[in-house]
Amino acid sequence: MKNKSLRSQDHSSNKTELIFAILCGIFLLTGFLVQKLAQFPNWIYLTIYIASCVFGSYFIIIEAFKKALKGIFDIDFLMIAAAIGAIYINRWAEGALLLFLFSLGHALEHYAMNKAKKSIEALHKLSPKTALLKTGNKIEEIPIANLRIKDIIVVKPNTKISADGVVIRGSGSINEAPITGESIPVDKIALENSNDLPNFKDIDKKHVVYTGTINGDSSLEVLVLKLSKDSTVSRLIKMVSEIETQKSPTQRLTKKFEKWYVPIVILVVVLLCFAHLLIDEDFSQSLYRAITVLVAASPCALAISTPSAVLSGIARAAQKGVLIKGGKALEDLGEITTIAFDKTGTLTEGKPKLTNVIPLNSFDKKAFLEIVLEVESLSSHPLAKAIANDIKTDYKIENKNRASNINAIHGKGISASFNNETVFIGNLEMIKEAGISIDNLITSKLESLSKEGHTVMIVAFKKEIIGLISVMDLPRKTSASTLKRLKAIGIKQMIMLTGDHQNVGNAIAKQIGLTGVKGNLLPEDKVSEIKKLIKLNNKIAMVGDGVNDAPAMAISTVSIAMGAAGSDVALETADVALMSDKIENLPFVIGLSRASKRIIKQNIFISMGVVCILVPATILDLTNIGLAVIFHEGSTLVVVLNALRLLRFRKE
Repeated sequence: MKNKSLRSQDHSSNKTELIFAILCGIFLLTGFLVQKLAQFPNWIYLTIYIASCVFGSYFIIIEAFKKALKGIFDIDFLMIAAAIGAIYINRWAEGALLLFLFSLGHALEHYAMNKAKKSIEALHKLSPKTALLKTGNKIEEIPIANLRIKDIIVVKPNTKISADGVVIRGSGSINEAPITGESIPVDKIALENSNDLPNFKDIDKKHVVYTGTINGDSSLEVLVLKLSKDSTVSRLIKMVSEIETQKSPTQRLTKKFEKWYVPIVILVVVLLCFAHLLIDEDFSQSLYRAITVLVAASPCALAISTPSAVLSGIARAAQKGVLIKGGKALEDLGEITTIAFDKTGTLTEGKPKLTNVIPLNSFDKKAFLEIVLEVESLSSHPLAKAIANDIKTDYKIENKNRASNINAIHGKGISASFNNETVFIGNLEMIKEAGISIDNLITSKLESLSKEGHTVMIVAFKKEIIGLISVMDLPRKTSASTLKRLKAIGIKQMIMLTGDHQNVGNAIAKQIGLTGVKGNLLPEDKVSEIKKLIKLNNKIAMVGDGVNDAPAMAISTVSIAMGAAGSDVALETADVALMSDKIENLPFVIGLSRASKRIIKQNIFISMGVVCILVPATILDLTNIGLAVIFHEGSTLVVVLNALRLLRFRKE
């Protein structure tokens, strides 16, 4: 509630600031017309100019005073000093013009920045305020803050989901775009057994729903697994709030520049006030020139050039389901030319898939698959589960529970009884130990498939090899096209770091177009590889899931976590979090970072260019205060509008 109140106050203040700037302009124009076109006493138009100055200086004086109390003298202080100087030498119209254009620039700048912030703060609107709590047969509407872990909530059709949890009744399509940025609804189904749940992050995503996502046309019942304050959207809001206080390297540099620049400007202006002692002019002319230089030298555009671009870039990323944690990550990512990838779940699907079914010795394929299904269905090993599931799904064969007496041999395979005969499914070592002969053809086939990255198992029945099956963690369908796009936007090296065998890594690399692979790596080995890459390339990004890759990601220049919507660790540790697990979002965010970097450079060039031209021109008395103000405030508006182009960024 406090944050909401502060945002409301900020919006109201921005609106009032704009109204005051417009009133300043109205009184300025009225005073000018009265002075030039009517025969009124001087005090009348002076009173109108005073009213213009009051409205124009109100917010500037407040900001300058607050900063002066902290010992900070910046642009607002310079503007107030310039306006007072103009009034002192009886240039009321020019003093009022200065305050009008500066206050209008301030108001428009705040309006533009507020527009970028609103794109981020839309996250606050995602979370519904109430939930339908189901207790027995009773359903009541309660505030989401009152929800507890293991509560059951009812989600009606076409309404927002009130808590992170797991679907326990019903099925339907969920629009996850507010969290992940994905436009296509995701199908969700009920979890069959919700009594013995694994950790939230380990539950299959097809059962999981998030706060703020939108239910489709069916009714669902959801078991709450996270409190309101711990939900994905709440964590996003918290992190976005923290992001706004984080300065980019360029921003920190410009702040240091301002710290020294402003006192130097003040010193130069004071010295120019006494120019009449050296050249043929009176004190009022010297003071006028000094005030004009004060206006020309104020680095307004420079001060806003970087934060406006950073905030716009972060806002645009948030719209697409990408959380960039501050200006440093945004700028660093824009300079990356080398990316290291984890394999499992990043470049690949992250789950084994049955890739080859090869019956041998004229054994019937359907009978072969039935034997494999019966035996593998008895095992709880992930590979066995994957094989059994794929046989059921791809070959439409049902398990008839004809196998029994399973015996798992760690690291080798399993054996079981089928029709009173022993079936062996495992590696070469297991088959040899069972006393079953292996011919050269089978050995050759095993070696060939292994080199291609497959995990191969031999199937033996009645003391004879009847076939081979293989599984593999297949590349994501979009991995190859994504790497191609990354190469097109200037990523020169794309290296996979994996704990799998080098052959597996080589096979994946060949399929999707990686430039390098390092296999057989333990977590500490990945850290060593990242250090080597940093030495060679200075800056490197690491893409992973933010959990088992945490050490390597921690030392990379920019760490990028995929599928962060359901991972607390990824949200906390990664510099950039792709809320969905779609790797194809990576070129977008790198392209956006590069565009942000370009716009920051353009803005600095524009702001410093105007200062470099205006200051000599005013010192040499080639321009007046009115033109200085117009160019000065015009450059500020140009850099803000240039930064806001990032809100429309689509692709590199």
